Amino acid sequence: MRWALVKVSLAVTTMVVLAFAVPLGLVIREMARDRAFSNAEREAAAVAPALSITTDRDQLERVVASAGSDAGMAVHIPAGDGQEALELGRQRAAGEDIAAVRKLGRASITGVAGGSTLLQPVALSTGEIAVVEVYVPEAEVTNGVATAWAVLAGVGVALVLGSVAVADRLGVRMVRPAKRLVEGARDLGEGRLGARVPEDGPTELRLAAVAFNSMADQVVQLLANERELAADLSHRLRTPLTVLRLNAASLGEGPAADQTRTAVEQLEREVDTIIRTAREAKPQTAAAGPGAGCDAAEVVRERMAFWSALAEDEGRKWRVAGADRPVRIPVARADLAAALDALLGNVFRHTPEGTAFAVDVHNGEDAVIVLVSDAGPGIPDPEAAMARGRGSGSDGSTGLGLDIVRRLAESTGGDVRIGSSVLGGTEVRIWIQLDGRAPVSSRGHRGPVRRRRRGRPAAAYNRSRSL
Repeated sequence: MRWALVKVSLAVTTMVVLAFAVPLGLVIREMARDRAFSNAEREAAAVAPALSITTDRDQLERVVASAGSDAGMAVHIPAGDGQEALELGRQRAAGEDIAAVRKLGRASITGVAGGSTLLQPVALSTGEIAVVEVYVPEAEVTNGVATAWAVLAGVGVALVLGSVAVADRLGVRMVRPAKRLVEGARDLGEGRLGARVPEDGPTELRLAAVAFNSMADQVVQLLANERELAADLSHRLRTPLTVLRLNAASLGEGPAADQTRTAVEQLEREVDTIIRTAREAKPQTAAAGPGAGCDAAEVVRERMAFWSALAEDEGRKWRVAGADRPVRIPVARADLAAALDALLGNVFRHTPEGTAFAVDVHNGEDAVIVLVSDAGPGIPDPEAAMARGRGSGSDGSTGLGLDIVRRLAESTGGDVRIGSSVLGGTEVRIWIQLDGRAPVSSRGHRGPVRRRRRGRPAAAYNRSRSL
């Protein structure tokens, strides 16, 4: 907008300057020409009285000399009544031009080498017509014209520069509030909820800043209400959790009892984490920095050990592959455990008892792939299943489990795909990028970063190519 205003001002001012300067320069040139020939006419008129009285050479030479133009003036007297023709001064005009002026009796201007001559007819006492020739150099005709053009050009340049400067200041006054509004919107989109815009500038931009600040206040209030609601709802779970903990304590000894007590303790910790996070208005996990993350293989072994008891009760065959050696990933341990629990929970919830499942871990140079597959009926519409809050359409599905998995993968620059597994059912592939994190888009949504995938495990490719 700023440069557009400057360009418009430059174009308009230039046209106005040209429209006035060019005609004014032409007028000045004509005035200089008229001034030069007016002086020539006065010089010729100074000689005319003497010609009407006498034609004596000596007297006429003195008259011409007294006029101060003896070098540029010539007098042509024709012969008549026994008098010979008389020529005073240097003749520059052509003889036919002089004869034409003498015949017509009107003054004339004729161009000659180096300038022009004024031919002025004068009646003599004998009735003949003498011609006074006054030479006007070209320098005298154009005297002061160049200076006038230079002054006009300087004035025009000053006007153009002044208009550009004024337009630039006006543009800054308009653009600066717009830039602040853009920066505020970007900051708000990136999660800096304290971003506000100064309410100044032109009326329209000031109203836009007021609307933006009002919107930001409403967003902050809505988020605060959601955090309070999440904390309150989570706090309501403390009572049934207390009952479960007491009942688990009375189960006695045994693997099932120990697993139940461990699950209740983990659930209590998760509820406490949700409450603290909601109250403090902070994300659950900090951004992964150097050295942050966890051992994916260890987390997979731990969660599979947890779900194995339930699998044995339901007669499900299960398998773990690729978790026999450490696999470091830039993901918090709790986040990866939550994602695996969501996927394995979906297997137990949405497939019949006795359905087999497997978890495979594939470690590449710049990515780690975690595959969770089953031998169930599969997912008829993977895109709908990946949509947040849509769920699978079955009872007890909130549609948030796969969203947890998706956000975990996209936080590293990876993604999640759903397809058919080699077991005949559903396969969920979690691509965890090791060398970068996904940028935040202009709408504040994390999107996966597509990179060249070096060293991709062949087994992972074969398993995920159908996705």
